[in-house]
Amino acid sequence: MKVINELFSNKILLSAFCGWLIAQALKTILYIIVNKSFNPERLMGDGGMPSSHSATVMAVVTTSFALYGPASFEFAIAGVLALIVMHDAMGVRRETGIQAKVINNMMDWFLKLDSDIPVEEKLKEFVGHTPMQVLFGAILGIVVGAIVSSM
Repeated sequence: MKVINELFSNKILLSAFCGWLIAQALKTILYIIVNKSFNPERLMGDGGMPSSHSATVMAVVTTSFALYGPASFEFAIAGVLALIVMHDAMGVRRETGIQAKVINNMMDWFLKLDSDIPVEEKLKEFVGHTPMQVLFGAILGIVVGAIVSSM
């Protein structure tokens, strides 16, 4: 029981989870507003506005800063991790999503040709983030981190 209490009182862990959860909820709501339909994959899926990756890591950075200060190793590790995660979300993962769209379009084209190419499951196109999605995720994470660390 002590371990469970310690986990739920860990503000860094709590801020990370809250940042992720709020970003995923907002992502789902925005998807419904824009597309006029509910897609359950948006609840847990990657990509979209705001970036849950950015919200998660920036909540950790903000809480680490508030609890341990700018000279702490906790803040340094969280900051470096955040830079890597957000850079990756806008770089490799975003390119992967663009490539998935192209491949899915090619598969649709091959189907129209009545080719013998086997039809595979469509690739996930929501994988990475635009710089704006990362920015809004980061802002959300900062707000969440500030709230959690002040509790």
